Amino acid sequence: MTYRDSLAYLYSYTNYERKGMPKYTLAHYDLARIEALLARLGNPHHSFKSLLIAGTKGKGSTAAFSESMLRAAGYRTGLYTSPHLHTFRERIQVQGELISEAEVVRLTELLKPHLEAIAGLTAFEAITAMAFYAFAEANVEVAVLEVGLGGRLDATNITHPEVAVLTSISYDHTQLLGDTLTLIAREKAGIIRPGALVVSAPQVPEAMTMIEEVCAGRHAQLVVVGEADYRWLPGRATLHGQSFELQNERYWIPLLGRHQLANAVTAMAAMDGMQQRAGLEIPLAARRAGLQTTRWPGRLEILGHDPYVVVDSAHNGDSASKLQAALHDFFPGRRVILVFGASSDHPFADALAELLPAAGRIFVTRSRHPRAAAPEALAETVAQLGRNAELTHSVPEAIQAALQDARPNDLVCITGSIFTVADGREFWCRYKGLPLPPTDPEP
Repeated sequence: MTYRDSLAYLYSYTNYERKGMPKYTLAHYDLARIEALLARLGNPHHSFKSLLIAGTKGKGSTAAFSESMLRAAGYRTGLYTSPHLHTFRERIQVQGELISEAEVVRLTELLKPHLEAIAGLTAFEAITAMAFYAFAEANVEVAVLEVGLGGRLDATNITHPEVAVLTSISYDHTQLLGDTLTLIAREKAGIIRPGALVVSAPQVPEAMTMIEEVCAGRHAQLVVVGEADYRWLPGRATLHGQSFELQNERYWIPLLGRHQLANAVTAMAAMDGMQQRAGLEIPLAARRAGLQTTRWPGRLEILGHDPYVVVDSAHNGDSASKLQAALHDFFPGRRVILVFGASSDHPFADALAELLPAAGRIFVTRSRHPRAAAPEALAETVAQLGRNAELTHSVPEAIQAALQDARPNDLVCITGSIFTVADGREFWCRYKGLPLPPTDPEP
């Protein structure tokens, strides 16, 4: 097998990420499949401690903060996230390093007979098993795991995490998880075990009520960020990062936006939980170092200046509202040129409703991803919201048009799906002659 062959083989299994996802029920998502697969592999997920993170937004950032702090504390770490920004290899990391192409090939060949012995496996289940096996082989001591979709029936939920984390819950995948925040929160709260320690980011009341009910019913200990010991004070913010104060200590993170402070404090509360439940030692110096060295590209990331060029994966109304607040905070008074592309199954109308009022000019486009919404559908939504959009058929085309229109004091904001952000970052590297990030061969 080549690396391209390995990816093609893994994606040949039912791939909801690329073709769209069915209703979130046992008919399509069945933990018995991955349980049987992992048993064939010697239950590699039993060989390390784990921190499991569910939610709608902020999962990846909270996971990145957590892994960085654990690694700074001297633990051998694994990080499993999805979807990836540029390369499949981002999904499986050991000690902050992407899994190599050669390792993906070796593990695919090793797992292949076991995968083929289990009927109905999905690509995500196969990849999750690969991650757990890679972590066990690498003698990972603690793994930070990001839930793929929902929580209750997600393949990552086969683990027995020392701490369960719920980041901000908002409307997304409503056709799958339910059309109320109560229903969505119930699915996310499916990662809560009896007697568990649960850390929740600040939530809207509807979601928090469901989390509290599940915790009460399962006699789980609930820690809520923003309350009691986890109230933070925002500090100075620049275009290079921001500081905050927690429990009379000052910390700095390189990620922008007020919402990232909530993610960082959520990760801090998770570290306290890992000390309490897993017996880990994560001293103050390691936390400070881990936070300030966290890397999580594509999230309110500044690519260029004069004009400013910013990318952010704001794909629903809540994340778009947070992006809008951050743009107001960091770039007040600048004319915004919006480049927007979305996945067809995300609530892009909600995102556009938040972003359009501050946009001077709007370009709608589509990423290379198979689930990308047609630019015509985005333009129609923009028209329904009372604005006009200019239609382009690729992210590079949209960015070039935006740059031609931009004056030095303007801001070009490239947002929507993570796939739009990925196309934008890759275009920018080529446009500026910068090294390309690691990418995968075209299928």
